[in-house]
Amino acid sequence: MRKPPLDPDVSDEAPVSNQLTVYDEQHIITHLRLLDAIAEGADWKEVARIVLHIDPDREPERAQRAWETHLARAQWMTATGYRHLLRGGAD
Repeated sequence: MRKPPLDPDVSDEAPVSNQLTVYDEQHIITHLRLLDAIAEGADWKEVARIVLHIDPDREPERAQRAWETHLARAQWMTATGYRHLLRGGAD
């Protein structure tokens, strides 16, 4: 796995897969930032603006969908996806 970007732009929706994707590898830091934000009780709108680079005031539906899918993917990474990283990453 290559070193992931520190603050990449995100897709409107995170991938849905039972396998680790290249997108997951590129957004590991994003996933960690989302999990940290949840742990600290941060407002999802602020996190969408800062971490996902989507303004929830201008694009509320897009921001919320991106937030929900990326958070779900981050949670998948902590429960399952990390195993794929330990085996060498995405195919």
